[in-house]
Amino acid sequence: MTTDKNTDEPALRRDDWGQAGVPSRAEAAADLVTGFASRVHPGTRLGTKDELRARCGVSVGTFNETLRLLQTRGVVTVQRGPGGGLFAAEQTPMARLAHSVLALDASQADVVQALRIRNALEPLLWQDALWNASPADIRELRRHLERMETAAETGDANAFTRANWRLHAGVADLTPNALLCSLYVALLDLVERHSLAVRPQPGVLLAQHIHDRCRLHAALIDTLDKRDEAALMRLVAEHDTTATATDE
Repeated sequence: MTTDKNTDEPALRRDDWGQAGVPSRAEAAADLVTGFASRVHPGTRLGTKDELRARCGVSVGTFNETLRLLQTRGVVTVQRGPGGGLFAAEQTPMARLAHSVLALDASQADVVQALRIRNALEPLLWQDALWNASPADIRELRRHLERMETAAETGDANAFTRANWRLHAGVADLTPNALLCSLYVALLDLVERHSLAVRPQPGVLLAQHIHDRCRLHAALIDTLDKRDEAALMRLVAEHDTTATATDE
């Protein structure tokens, strides 16, 4: 058994709702478009959003998530206007770094280490968010939090996890450090694709743990809004140590 206490949510197990190790439709579509992009030169037009969505056979909402994944991974760029669409992106050093993370074997050890590194980057990201978040950015983080709270109330573990990861990706988007953002999001994506079994601490009910995570994230965002760096760093430290990942 391998245990790492310095891990983060989701405070639940993917196999509890039958999705352990199974990529989502958005992820499968992203893999398909990545295959298209890998066979052409950088700058080659792959098609419009609607054309690629039809080739992938997914809904508009699913393809919007697919596009987010593709842009996060540096696979495509989007151009607006006549002749626009999705284009194969040039593989910058940062994009190659992200791909190297995503190429890691999805073993327990790799994902545990990805969690540890991701958690180590959290203070840097929240500190950058403190310095750079606009009122509009704070409102967007609160929207992700609202989705987490709704999922917690309805017991939708899948939606809770997605909203939680979107909130963290939103925090990463606030840093002006492109390398930090790229590495963090790549680690986040790896963990999302191959989630570990994560449990509350002994004696804490799973539902209560999820609600506690919602309250902690609400406090993080409130403190971010108040620009209270000392309080924010205390909450980030608490955020890093309140869940345990376990290899069963």
